[in-house]
Amino acid sequence: MKKIALFATVIAIAFASSSAHAMEVVSPQAKDNGGNTIAAIASTSESFNVLTALLKHAKLVGVLNGDAEFTVFAPTDDAFGRLPAGTIESLFQPENQELLATILAYHVVPGSVTSGQLTSGDVGSVAGIPLTVVVGSGVTVNGANVVTADIEASNGVIHVVDAVLLPPQ
Repeated sequence: MKKIALFATVIAIAFASSSAHAMEVVSPQAKDNGGNTIAAIASTSESFNVLTALLKHAKLVGVLNGDAEFTVFAPTDDAFGRLPAGTIESLFQPENQELLATILAYHVVPGSVTSGQLTSGDVGSVAGIPLTVVVGSGVTVNGANVVTADIEASNGVIHVVDAVLLPPQ
């Protein structure tokens, strides 16, 4: 419960590629800066069913539907599918609510940061745990590849990643 409260507090304070298949994950038509929020775009994409379900379960959809700007490194359903068997199911358990909130917050950075603005180095996540970004021939975040960048939303930007970002223990 403390982590969820911390996440909410950090959110309030913050209120403020590489494969052909990956390019199909979210089509360029998903880009929209005139009213579609991060949560709305994720919920209407066939690639983010697991992410959307986890956000709903953690009661965090409202945060990503709000006016605060965020950058979300959004794992696809395929990325969640590569987690060890039973992991997703365990995140839905009440005793793991705090862990779920931390994992989801670890995918979010305050402010709207496009791929052209990303630089190599550590960047602070909403979870308060830094992510490591490497910019080279592509972009990686903690080793996960950004497979589709710059999906613009009315309240930020989504970068699709091919792995779930798990905070260090």
